[in-house]
Amino acid sequence: MDLWIELLKEAWTLAIESLSWMEMQKLSERLALAKTVKQLGISDADAVRLAHMLVCETIRRRNFIDAFINNVLKPKNISEFDLGVQAFLRLYVYQTRIAKNWSKVDVKEAENIASLARSILGWKTLRKVEQFLGFLLTQKPTSIFEGLSDEERIGLSTFHPTWFVKYCFKLFGRKEAITILEANMQPPPTYIKFNTLKASENEIFEELTKESVKVEKVKELKHAYKVLSTKQPLTRTASFKEGLFYIQDKASCFAAEAANPKPGMKVLDVCAAPGAKTTYLAQLMQNSGSIYSMDYSRRRLDVWKSEVARMGVKIAMPIMADACNPPPFSIEADIVVLDPPCTSTGAFGKLPSAKWRLTKRSIEKMAEIQWQMLKNCAEKVKLGGALIYSTCSITIEENEMLIEKFLKWHPEFSLAEITPKIGLPGLRGMEKCRRLYPHIHECNGFFIAKLLRSTL
Repeated sequence: MDLWIELLKEAWTLAIESLSWMEMQKLSERLALAKTVKQLGISDADAVRLAHMLVCETIRRRNFIDAFINNVLKPKNISEFDLGVQAFLRLYVYQTRIAKNWSKVDVKEAENIASLARSILGWKTLRKVEQFLGFLLTQKPTSIFEGLSDEERIGLSTFHPTWFVKYCFKLFGRKEAITILEANMQPPPTYIKFNTLKASENEIFEELTKESVKVEKVKELKHAYKVLSTKQPLTRTASFKEGLFYIQDKASCFAAEAANPKPGMKVLDVCAAPGAKTTYLAQLMQNSGSIYSMDYSRRRLDVWKSEVARMGVKIAMPIMADACNPPPFSIEADIVVLDPPCTSTGAFGKLPSAKWRLTKRSIEKMAEIQWQMLKNCAEKVKLGGALIYSTCSITIEENEMLIEKFLKWHPEFSLAEITPKIGLPGLRGMEKCRRLYPHIHECNGFFIAKLLRSTL
């Protein structure tokens, strides 16, 4: 029992601190947790795993949780308290109410959590909100919906900012938009790509079976598999350490296959870290040819280097450069693959914190960055070569509208059909582009365009 209490304390300490970092520095879940683990020196994998779940599921519902808490705190507001108290209140509502599906209240558990918080934050700090903890256990969640507009209600019930609900209504229509928003309430399935540079698919399948990892082939793709169950985190399996697979979303695997690189080709992979695309491109090229992998971040390129080594890739060379500027080399590539930074509006299921960092203006700002990168990449495509553009965003400003603008400025490029033929056609009549959606394709929302440079 003492061990369980210690694990709970470590997990809640990590969760409170991680949520505080996320609020203060706008970090993602993963970065905040990694920073906190290092800062606090907590190495218990079970505590880290529990903290990760608490953080992700709490941040996923942040607008709903805050509205619920503020209803109880009236006339006070959660933002009036320090970050540690804010984080605790959010986690408390998640664990005592939402995780119980708002049904039976476990008073004993609530008391234990309050006691944990006193030992983590100090009793003086917690004293400011203790009087509200009982009310948070008894308040009905429906009370927060009174007097709201349709978009505000949908935003709270699907855990999205109101501006994004309005955006989706306008783009997809109310009915389809709600289906997309509801799909983001759950993380998508986990996918892996088998690494045939290290072993055959059958051999990898056998190794995973020995390690109690059950997978199912994604029929349309060459080496992608959906993970059905695993008894331990995938990153702790021997197969992972040996580089037999890479954890990679189905949509990202599709982008590499759409590029269709052949052995011996020269490929430029832009915004390449942490290495998912580079390693798959090298695999499709059978480790023959050359890949120039460009990224602006030394930290990200360090991760790229370790992933490329783990996967046995021999043909990739890292280049540290910012794709917003013309690339500092004279390479002309058969294929240029650009997966630029984006709003991640297609990955809210997987990265819930991204929802709260964005504004409507973020889309425009991101499209400006993507435009600079796309123009610079076009210069590096040789005559007869291809440029693959992909994002994990569902907005039109970052996708179809950007490609329309590009084709207007670059008449030497034209859209090409993409194989394999999965997903749905692009919007605005751009049938050759492909879109994937969480509610239809069980993966991140994604956009891909393939542009060919004419030989004339």
